[in-house]
Amino acid sequence: MDKLKISLVCMHSEPGEIEENLDKINSICSKVRSNEVQLLCLPEACITGYVLNPKNFLGPYSVDYIIDKLVSLSCRFDLTIIAGFIEYESPDLNPYITQVIVNKNGLVGKHRKTHLSPLEKGRYAAGNCIELYPVNDFSIGIQLCYETHFPELSTIMSLMGADIIFAPHASPRGTSKEKLNSWLRHLSARAFDNGVFVFACNQVGKTKADLYFPGVALVLGPDGRLMDFLLTEKREDILTVCINKAYLLNIRSHEMRYFLPHRRPELYTTLAKK
Repeated sequence: MDKLKISLVCMHSEPGEIEENLDKINSICSKVRSNEVQLLCLPEACITGYVLNPKNFLGPYSVDYIIDKLVSLSCRFDLTIIAGFIEYESPDLNPYITQVIVNKNGLVGKHRKTHLSPLEKGRYAAGNCIELYPVNDFSIGIQLCYETHFPELSTIMSLMGADIIFAPHASPRGTSKEKLNSWLRHLSARAFDNGVFVFACNQVGKTKADLYFPGVALVLGPDGRLMDFLLTEKREDILTVCINKAYLLNIRSHEMRYFLPHRRPELYTTLAKK
């Protein structure tokens, strides 16, 4: 399948309200599937909510329970789902900020945030893996919020064969317009330099943890151009876009518009030094 219809969600997620957030995702799945969407991307930590002082508010809900619920939704609505939560492996260890991708066959993959913001360090654990995941005829990578500020991640994913980079956020502060302008400064470069689609979405609204998330979602083409976006200060909303492989192939077959084949890695050894 050389086309993929994708929905990005600006979702309001209250910390600790696991069942309520899962019920909301169920409603979102029903809504987008009626529009023949094939892949649904939800924000960072949308299931558990996002906090800067994490505690184990999974309560009776295990990670396996959350994944099983997502897989059940994937089966019911024939959707690939990308969704996030705070993942606790042990009460003695800092949790991970995790995003999973599931389809009707089960868990496709799990991405643990590799680059933590200064406010997250010491409170969360960092992941150490960069992987890609198959969705139809596309190969996708996931970067969570602060990770998108490190261009090496996007280049590595692109060299591994990524067609799309998804960037789910739980990024507080500012207005939706300010957040959009911030994203356009660096996410456009990630798409343009590497010849990949970039999809990004943020949580929305103020939570009981006293964090305010301006609602933003955008889609960037492999030429770095803005394909579509939405802004919503407080209300949940959904952005849906259909992409095709022809757009990618047009960029990647152009001698002057696709840069990766012309890299000179022998000059970049300083990047690998601490």
